[in-house]
Amino acid sequence: MSDTSHRFLRLNAVLDKTGLSRSTLYRKVQEGTFPKQITIGARCVAWLESEIEEWMRNPMFYETSDRAG
Repeated sequence: MSDTSHRFLRLNAVLDKTGLSRSTLYRKVQEGTFPKQITIGARCVAWLESEIEEWMRNPMFYETSDRAG
């Protein structure tokens, strides 16, 4: 398993890596077409780098596994 599979990325790093705006990122999370953030503290969230990289491999057809409907 690579080191990136367990690395956390904060919001600004995710925005830089994906090129998405903040509002687009959160809309996609809500729609289930972008990985969900993980709470890592009382006021701190992050994303797993491996999930962001999976999304980047095929962003048009990415869906979270727990998406309803």
